[in-house]
Amino acid sequence: MSQLIASSKTKMIIGMGATGFSVARHLSQLGQHFVMLDTRQEPPLLDKFIAEFPETPLLLGDLSLDSLNNADEVILSPGLSRQIPAIRVAIESDIPVINDIELFARSARAPIIAITGSNGKSTVTTLLGEMFIAAGHPIGIGGNLGTPALDLLDEKVKFYILELSSFQLESISNLSAEAATVLNISPDHMDRYKTLLDYHQSKHRIFNGARQVIINRDDRLSAPLVGEGVKSSSFGLNRPDLNCFGLLAAEDGEIWLAYEFEKLIPQKQLGIRGSHNISNALAALALGKAVNLPFQPMLKVLKKFNGLPHRYQVLKTLHGVTYINDSKATNLGATIAAINASPISNNIVLLVGGQGKGQDFSTLTDSIVAAVKQIILIGEAASEIDTAISGKIDTMYAISIESAVVSSQKVAKSGDIVLLSPGCASYDMFSNFGERGDKFISAVEDLK
Repeated sequence: MSQLIASSKTKMIIGMGATGFSVARHLSQLGQHFVMLDTRQEPPLLDKFIAEFPETPLLLGDLSLDSLNNADEVILSPGLSRQIPAIRVAIESDIPVINDIELFARSARAPIIAITGSNGKSTVTTLLGEMFIAAGHPIGIGGNLGTPALDLLDEKVKFYILELSSFQLESISNLSAEAATVLNISPDHMDRYKTLLDYHQSKHRIFNGARQVIINRDDRLSAPLVGEGVKSSSFGLNRPDLNCFGLLAAEDGEIWLAYEFEKLIPQKQLGIRGSHNISNALAALALGKAVNLPFQPMLKVLKKFNGLPHRYQVLKTLHGVTYINDSKATNLGATIAAINASPISNNIVLLVGGQGKGQDFSTLTDSIVAAVKQIILIGEAASEIDTAISGKIDTMYAISIESAVVSSQKVAKSGDIVLLSPGCASYDMFSNFGERGDKFISAVEDLK
């Protein structure tokens, strides 16, 4: 289905998803003419789009090389690669190819706090949002998490807190965030990026125009090259220095989260567990401090925040075995962090697998040898993972989450942990990681 596209220059939106709708609404409010394109002949939201934008020209199906010739600007969905031939032709023809985040940055009138990283960005974004709410600030929170950025625009908002993916960052030129951070970098989406450097460079576009940068001292790849005049601070799981967050040991041996030389909150009082979550808490504190958020509401939130669903979510203990849902672990860096969060060695029954995304599964070897007693493999990447770990640990295959849970109960003993931390995307078996986690929760609840 298509309609005639006017020959005059216009803006072209590619991708009729939630982001595309937010762009269409935004351009409509600005009174700007646009065309909607989608590479699918019948996108799921087509009828809804026609109802909401009945006068908007549509172009559906494969993009021809000259599809974008009449565009003065292309707004690309983050789900579509800039390497699509028609997009490459547009870029080579000096037609700007941007995305909704670039449009958002042009219109936002309140400071932007921008957060990315291979892992932890949803936790830090949500945690920081709770801190701002506790401090009484009206905020807009979204981006890759929840509400599309353009739908957040509101004159009443005092701060915008954005979680941003590498896909979203590919097509921005100048975000101009008040504070920005790359929490960590580990290989992810290697089916989209040729090298880790390409992925790294995409993530670091978050720093374009930033006034303050927050660096993870424990991850050298998080540190940007910034010009003079850009303030920087850091966080890490070691002793902090001036303008830094870290950990201090008290005389009684208790570990405290600290700013410079000031103890802020004992680690044991945090509502979230694991060294990766301590790092997330420190990152949120550093971002809040960068925009002068007082410590009292931030520390109050740290005590009550119990984490996100499907992120190292402790479900229950049955017959002495603890079941943990970490379905949001969609890359190996997240899985390794979850394994390392276990306090005892060689007591984990690990459920792992899904869509591999071009990852090198041999990087799991050191962590699983130290902490895992049994691996249960699921999904498309099951045999690939089995080959990569090369007999280092016992493995078995399961055809479903439900059968994997049943098998895990048979091999787990009192004191063990059954951990769903797939290290892979979920789309081979589920609509998203949330459905995968919900199926795991349901299967665990059915255990007797």
